[in-house]
Amino acid sequence: MKKNTKILLSVLALLVAVGALAGVYLALRPGTQTGAKAVVVTVAAGEKSDEHTLHTDAEYLGQALLDAGLVKGEDGPYGLYITEAGGVPADSAKQQWWCLTKGGEPVSTGVDTTPIADGDRFELTLTTGY
Repeated sequence: MKKNTKILLSVLALLVAVGALAGVYLALRPGTQTGAKAVVVTVAAGEKSDEHTLHTDAEYLGQALLDAGLVKGEDGPYGLYITEAGGVPADSAKQQWWCLTKGGEPVSTGVDTTPIADGDRFELTLTTGY
Protein backbone atom coordinates (compact mmCIF):
# COMPACT_ATOMS: atom_id res chain seq x y z
CA MET A 1 0.00 0.00 0.00
CA LYS A 2 2.82 2.39 0.87
CA LYS A 3 4.50 1.74 -2.48
CA ASN A 4 1.29 2.55 -4.39
CA THR A 5 0.88 5.79 -2.44
CA LYS A 6 4.45 6.88 -3.29
CA ILE A 7 3.90 6.14 -6.98
CA LEU A 8 0.59 8.00 -6.97
CA LEU A 9 2.14 11.04 -5.25
CA SER A 10 5.08 11.01 -7.70
CA VAL A 11 2.75 10.96 -10.70
CA LEU A 12 0.64 13.73 -9.18
CA ALA A 13 3.74 15.88 -8.53
CA LEU A 14 4.88 15.34 -12.11
CA LEU A 15 1.49 16.41 -13.47
CA VAL A 16 1.52 19.55 -11.30
CA ALA A 17 5.03 20.43 -12.53
CA VAL A 18 4.06 19.94 -16.19
CA GLY A 19 0.95 22.06 -15.67
CA ALA A 20 2.98 24.83 -14.04
CA LEU A 21 5.52 24.86 -16.88
CA ALA A 22 2.74 24.98 -19.47
CA GLY A 23 1.16 27.91 -17.63
CA VAL A 24 4.44 29.82 -17.53
CA TYR A 25 4.98 29.22 -21.26
CA LEU A 26 1.48 30.42 -22.15
CA ALA A 27 1.90 33.52 -20.00
CA LEU A 28 5.31 34.50 -21.40
CA ARG A 29 5.09 33.52 -25.07
CA PRO A 30 5.26 36.37 -27.59
CA GLY A 31 1.86 37.79 -28.50
CA THR A 32 0.52 38.42 -31.98
CA GLN A 33 -1.11 41.45 -33.56
CA THR A 34 -4.23 40.91 -35.65
CA GLY A 35 -5.22 43.01 -38.65
CA ALA A 36 -3.34 44.76 -41.44
CA LYS A 37 0.31 45.56 -40.93
CA ALA A 38 3.41 46.47 -42.93
CA VAL A 39 6.65 44.61 -42.24
CA VAL A 40 10.02 45.31 -43.86
CA VAL A 41 12.26 42.34 -44.72
CA THR A 42 15.80 42.84 -46.00
CA VAL A 43 17.25 39.93 -47.98
CA ALA A 44 21.06 40.00 -47.99
CA ALA A 45 23.21 37.60 -50.01
CA GLY A 46 26.86 38.53 -50.42
CA GLU A 47 27.18 42.12 -51.63
CA LYS A 48 23.53 42.24 -52.75
CA SER A 49 20.83 43.47 -50.39
CA ASP A 50 17.17 44.05 -51.26
CA GLU A 51 14.49 45.56 -49.03
CA HIS A 52 10.91 44.30 -49.33
CA THR A 53 7.84 45.79 -47.66
CA LEU A 54 5.17 43.20 -46.97
CA HIS A 55 1.57 44.28 -46.45
CA THR A 56 -0.16 41.44 -44.65
CA ASP A 57 -2.85 40.30 -42.24
CA ALA A 58 -0.73 37.31 -41.17
CA GLU A 59 0.14 37.06 -37.49
CA TYR A 60 3.43 35.20 -38.02
CA LEU A 61 6.39 35.98 -40.25
CA GLY A 62 6.55 32.60 -42.00
CA GLN A 63 3.07 32.92 -43.44
CA ALA A 64 3.67 36.54 -44.52
CA LEU A 65 6.88 35.55 -46.33
CA LEU A 66 5.22 32.62 -48.10
CA ASP A 67 2.14 34.68 -49.06
CA ALA A 68 4.39 37.34 -50.61
CA GLY A 69 6.39 34.71 -52.51
CA LEU A 70 9.57 36.04 -50.93
CA VAL A 71 10.78 32.66 -49.65
CA LYS A 72 10.61 28.99 -50.52
CA GLY A 73 11.25 26.24 -48.06
CA GLU A 74 10.38 22.88 -46.66
CA ASP A 75 8.70 21.78 -43.47
CA GLY A 76 11.19 20.44 -40.97
CA PRO A 77 10.99 19.31 -37.36
CA TYR A 78 11.12 22.96 -36.22
CA GLY A 79 8.74 24.39 -38.82
CA LEU A 80 9.55 26.11 -42.11
CA TYR A 81 13.19 25.74 -43.16
CA ILE A 82 13.96 28.49 -45.68
CA THR A 83 15.82 27.15 -48.72
CA GLU A 84 15.48 30.25 -50.92
CA ALA A 85 14.91 33.94 -50.22
CA GLY A 86 14.49 36.70 -52.77
CA GLY A 87 15.16 34.21 -55.56
CA VAL A 88 18.56 33.23 -54.10
CA PRO A 89 18.85 29.56 -53.10
CA ALA A 90 20.99 28.39 -50.20
CA ASP A 91 23.50 25.74 -51.31
CA SER A 92 23.62 23.00 -48.67
CA ALA A 93 26.80 21.59 -50.27
CA LYS A 94 28.48 24.87 -49.23
CA GLN A 95 26.77 24.77 -45.80
CA GLN A 96 24.70 27.85 -46.67
CA TRP A 97 21.53 28.71 -44.77
CA TRP A 98 19.25 31.70 -44.24
CA CYS A 99 19.73 33.43 -40.88
CA LEU A 100 16.71 35.34 -39.52
CA THR A 101 17.31 38.44 -37.40
CA LYS A 102 15.11 41.27 -36.16
CA GLY A 103 16.72 44.69 -36.02
CA GLY A 104 20.12 43.01 -36.33
CA GLU A 105 19.56 40.74 -33.32
CA PRO A 106 18.99 36.97 -33.51
CA VAL A 107 15.42 35.80 -32.93
CA SER A 108 14.75 32.94 -30.52
CA THR A 109 11.83 31.53 -32.51
CA GLY A 110 11.49 29.81 -35.85
CA VAL A 111 10.17 31.76 -38.82
CA ASP A 112 6.75 30.06 -38.42
CA THR A 113 6.43 31.12 -34.78
CA THR A 114 7.88 34.64 -35.01
CA PRO A 115 5.02 37.06 -34.36
CA ILE A 116 4.89 40.25 -36.41
CA ALA A 117 3.60 43.73 -35.65
CA ASP A 118 3.17 46.80 -37.82
CA GLY A 119 6.54 48.44 -38.49
CA ASP A 120 8.72 45.42 -37.63
CA ARG A 121 12.00 45.07 -39.53
CA PHE A 122 13.56 41.67 -40.19
CA GLU A 123 16.66 40.52 -42.04
CA LEU A 124 17.27 37.27 -43.93
CA THR A 125 21.01 36.86 -44.44
CA LEU A 126 22.61 34.10 -46.50
CA THR A 127 25.13 32.58 -44.09
CA THR A 128 27.86 30.02 -44.74
CA GLY A 129 28.94 27.42 -42.19
CA TYR A 130 27.01 25.42 -39.67
